Amino acid sequence: MSSAHSLIDSGRADIVAGRPASVAHLFLERVAATPGAEAYRYPAPVDEQAADSAPGAEQWRSVTWAQAAARVYAVAAGLLSLGIRSEDRVALSSSTRLEWILADLGNMCAGAATTAVYPSTNADETAFILSDSGSRAMFAENAVQLAKVVAERERLPELQTVILFDAPAETPDAVGLKIVTLAELEQLGADYLAEHPGVVERTVAALDKEQLATLIYTSGTTGRPKGVRLVHDCWAYEGRAQEASGLLAADDVQFMWLPLSHVFGKTLISGQIATGHVMAVDGRVERIIHNLPVIRPTIMASAPRIFEKVYNGIAGKARAAGGAKYRIFLWAARTAREYARTAQANRIATGSDRVPFALGLKHSLADRLVYAKIRAAFGGRLRGAVSGSAALAPEIGYFFVGAGVPILEGYGLSETSAGSSVNRAEDIRVGTVGRPLPGTEVRIAEDGEILLRGPGIMRGYHNLPEKTAEVLEADGWFHTEDIGELSADGFLRITDRKKDMFKTSGGKYVAPSEVEGKFKAVCPFVSNILVIGNGRNYCTALIGLDESAIMPWAAERGLAGRSYTEVVADPQVHQLIDGFVQRLNADLQRWQTVKKFHLLPRDLDVEHGELTPSLKIKRPVVEREYADAVTAMYAGSNEA
Repeated sequence: MSSAHSLIDSGRADIVAGRPASVAHLFLERVAATPGAEAYRYPAPVDEQAADSAPGAEQWRSVTWAQAAARVYAVAAGLLSLGIRSEDRVALSSSTRLEWILADLGNMCAGAATTAVYPSTNADETAFILSDSGSRAMFAENAVQLAKVVAERERLPELQTVILFDAPAETPDAVGLKIVTLAELEQLGADYLAEHPGVVERTVAALDKEQLATLIYTSGTTGRPKGVRLVHDCWAYEGRAQEASGLLAADDVQFMWLPLSHVFGKTLISGQIATGHVMAVDGRVERIIHNLPVIRPTIMASAPRIFEKVYNGIAGKARAAGGAKYRIFLWAARTAREYARTAQANRIATGSDRVPFALGLKHSLADRLVYAKIRAAFGGRLRGAVSGSAALAPEIGYFFVGAGVPILEGYGLSETSAGSSVNRAEDIRVGTVGRPLPGTEVRIAEDGEILLRGPGIMRGYHNLPEKTAEVLEADGWFHTEDIGELSADGFLRITDRKKDMFKTSGGKYVAPSEVEGKFKAVCPFVSNILVIGNGRNYCTALIGLDESAIMPWAAERGLAGRSYTEVVADPQVHQLIDGFVQRLNADLQRWQTVKKFHLLPRDLDVEHGELTPSLKIKRPVVEREYADAVTAMYAGSNEA
């Protein structure tokens, strides 16, 4: 195969090469090595009988590795008692919580394969995933998830059992479906273990590294999702590679709120087991800001949207304070970016990230006035915040790095078990997704497409050999459909999705994500932006605003009491955003500039099918929904 540039990071390859056959093996090794060490933390209601408890109060409780193992063994044995055997698919539909992890590990220790289902998935698509995967059992978080299965029961003849994390007051009648609680399954497992001592250890010992471990269905932007086949070796590799790279360490405290049904969240479970650090688990997005100073994590992972919202929130509060406070924030933001850029440039050129004395003084002052408060909001101990699943605007990255919140942008896909490359805390290069994990090869094809090869690559799409052949070559190279560049010292930069790049009617290529990222950096009110221009004679944009940022601004300008839809339709708001569009255009090539834009009457969301569960924009869906607005932006343009 021809290539422009290829690289493999073989650093600490001994750790990766010596991996066991599965994460189940890793888990048993971890339990044996540190049984009394803390493994997980989870929020639980405070005992209502406690004298000082308030209604709805919560406290964080701890689980040791030995305690986790006892429950995982019981889950695994319970599944075996129900007749679940090697590679049988067991679905899992729940928000991120401790039980998700215990169920997934129980599946693997029983030799089963987890079919991951987003809890936000509707009944029709849930039924498709369960049917296509051939799932025989399902862990369901609550009555809402159970109802989807009951409603589509006729389409799911292979599904025999549903295990509920939270039992409803009344269990619905579903013909031919056994419904038990997680506690009941664990009791079944305890009884089975009493009759068959050592059965879980024997089952794990028999696991083969090429045995199916997980089916993750891509939340692709068009058509039915495809089941990505990830075998046990994929997860064992990810665990050891994250450890070998230094991304995760034994003394870390990781805050896990990401959807575990998404490959990004799930891969970090493997790394946590390999290193043995503490993982605090709570998937309630509305609790993130509250949880951070309580957990005080050293490492966490997030989609870029969260960092963008945090930045917009900080900027919004400073703007609301007005006067000197806002001027100080703007100065501190510029200083953070200048400091991060200068340190990075010097590190690349000389190996030292020292900055000029005067800049260092400015940065120290800004740190006392602004940055220290930002770090405290993240808990005060964060050594790295991994960003993935979508591109992070470099200006946002420079700001946080300069403020002492190192954002470690990484790269991967469902088809690569997520982790393929990542920045390391000691050598961050903003604007890149870092170096490949040990054991992963990267190649840039002649047309600029990024190709990947390594143990983390999927073994194919479930029941779709033709689709598999389109992206996976016989020698193991996977076609990512992303366009990128690889520096001489191994840093990978993503420039755009191959299928998202478009050519204007004037023959100029535009990478929309580049333009969109730049706009997010200059406009603190934006939530989502979609740049359009394929075959057109200029670019336009559909823009959704961040309600929490624009509504306070609007209230200060006589628009208090109006709805979001009314606010974004007001000429003052259009004029405000137009100013940011002009700032954007000043930094673009002529053919990239956004000539017209339309403010959406509501922001894009998952519920309306415009965003994937990992918050990627479904471009065709959005363009179809707002086709009239797009047409209006090109009216009278004399397009070819």
